[in-house]
Amino acid sequence: MAESREWLLTNGRGGYAMGTVAGTLTRRYHGLLVAALDPPVQRRLLVARLELDADYDGTSYALGTNRWRSGAIAPLGYRFVEAFALKDGLPTWTYALGDALLAVTYAMPHDADAIAIELRVLRARSPLAIRGRLVVADRDHHGGALPPSDAFTVGAGAGASTIALPEARRTLHVLAPGAQATAASERYEGFAFARETERGFPDTDEYLHALTLAWTLGPDAAAGAVLTLDPAVGDDACALVATRRAANRNRAAKMPAPLLGRLALAADAFVTRRGDGADAGTSIVAGYPWFADWGRDAMIAIPGLLLGTGRASDAAAVLRTYAAQMRDGLIPNRFSDAGGPAEYNTIDASLWFVEALRAYVALTGDAALLRELIPAVRAVIDGYRGGTRFGIGIDGDGLVRGGEDGVQLTWMDAKVGDRVITPRRGKPIEINALWYNALRACETFAQRLGDAPDEYRALADRTAASMQRYWNAERGWCADVLDGPDGDDVSFRPNQLVAVSLDACAFDAAQVRAIVDACAARLWTSLGLRTLDPRDPRYRGVYCGPQSERDAAYHQGTVWPWLAGAFVRAYLRAYGYRERARAFVAPLIDALELDALGTLGEIADGDAPHAARGCPAQAWSVAELIAVLRRIDAA
Repeated sequence: MAESREWLLTNGRGGYAMGTVAGTLTRRYHGLLVAALDPPVQRRLLVARLELDADYDGTSYALGTNRWRSGAIAPLGYRFVEAFALKDGLPTWTYALGDALLAVTYAMPHDADAIAIELRVLRARSPLAIRGRLVVADRDHHGGALPPSDAFTVGAGAGASTIALPEARRTLHVLAPGAQATAASERYEGFAFARETERGFPDTDEYLHALTLAWTLGPDAAAGAVLTLDPAVGDDACALVATRRAANRNRAAKMPAPLLGRLALAADAFVTRRGDGADAGTSIVAGYPWFADWGRDAMIAIPGLLLGTGRASDAAAVLRTYAAQMRDGLIPNRFSDAGGPAEYNTIDASLWFVEALRAYVALTGDAALLRELIPAVRAVIDGYRGGTRFGIGIDGDGLVRGGEDGVQLTWMDAKVGDRVITPRRGKPIEINALWYNALRACETFAQRLGDAPDEYRALADRTAASMQRYWNAERGWCADVLDGPDGDDVSFRPNQLVAVSLDACAFDAAQVRAIVDACAARLWTSLGLRTLDPRDPRYRGVYCGPQSERDAAYHQGTVWPWLAGAFVRAYLRAYGYRERARAFVAPLIDALELDALGTLGEIADGDAPHAARGCPAQAWSVAELIAVLRRIDAA
């Protein structure tokens, strides 16, 4: 159980630290310091571990735990863990060493590529001698070869050492006042990553023991180390831990309830700068550890992640970042993790941009930002009306259509080789729900700015009438896609929930209730909604195996927690029962104690028991839980 539970720290730059409660590395992404060299991308695993040993009262204790390619587990440090807790969001292990207690806490300073490691003796009759073997990597966080051992240049000094990282071309500063430092050069081969085995990826790695630190700590003493690319962060690990703890505690206390305070800390993990310097933008990392920032995910996340946690100024900054990157009426689908050009293959991200701005203005009344961004909004509307990339445009019925061979445009974007698993070419229902919602938002924007709203109103009225084409009274639900290459696609999917959960809805009350009831009966699970009816012959209930098999299941039955947000908002619209709505999301609240602690993951199996899969920490999953909890409280 301890090996399947993960902890995560982030630094607001796209960098992170991550591992398991047991102490093992089960993913190639696990490590103490992953730095984003071009925030929030070009992320490199720099420090894998600090392997601790302790001598106390004549006994030696190896506190690390590793799985090896041979199948062995050594050392067995997990046996000495008396307790683990996320204290104010910081992972803390308490080791029982005879009658002594040693607490080890990690913290990442904000906006710095650094990790602080605090060692605190909670109880002891005599001094503890502690050694820490610093194990480094210097590779892309997705994987790669360890550079030759002699390529690392180690400078061991009293209280401050350096390790020149040959591939990153940066210097790792090891700041440990009071510790003895000794250079080392020992390769550790055969680390085994069980989670990568499950995912069909390379599942072993090797690292370099480059430096050994040694402390002698008396009863009630504390010390530590700061591992950083920027020595200006300071050398007092205990002070950095205390500062981060206080900031997290204050952040949580600003929220109206302890649960929302905890979720605010989870939300903060995804907010990142984009670029360095005074002109850096603000963005949202879609998920840790392997996603960078995606336009669709960021826009969907803004209402819960930022507006729901009192970070309206950051919401405005994210909107500005994406508006500045708009091309032909489209905001980026994603930014490359390697730092390459943005990709624009999305039919919905720009419409979610309009919805995020609508939610922002509705909450803040910020007319200045609306005036600043209204040209971007008009560019979206004009781009869709006049036609833009990937066949995106408006048909005579007022509905948005789009799609090209080999291109995935909606959020159901899995692709195996050249084959798009869910192409959804034509007129997807959630796209046209977003289009209708955007037109109604523009009608309101025009009124706020003193402009004529008639054009938007007329377009919205025409779209609303055409939205009834999706409805099938006999089935009691909506088609998923109209006018595709092979006609209408009547697959039963959760996308219709978007159409009845947005601020502007083109369906009547009876239709809303019918859609909610059908989705509850066919798609709802304790962790969100399935992406396809289990009665469909294409349904895949388990997401596992090589990437081709996983991608084939990604939107063919796999559960997505973020969809719970649309479901609960639609349920409240249909029935208004607050307590029943809260009961729907209770399992998601419970899931904060499972898997990645204090946060929510990307997906789960469609089949019971709905095992967590995919990215362990996902922005829109956290965001939608916050948003619906705030909506339930306001209902």
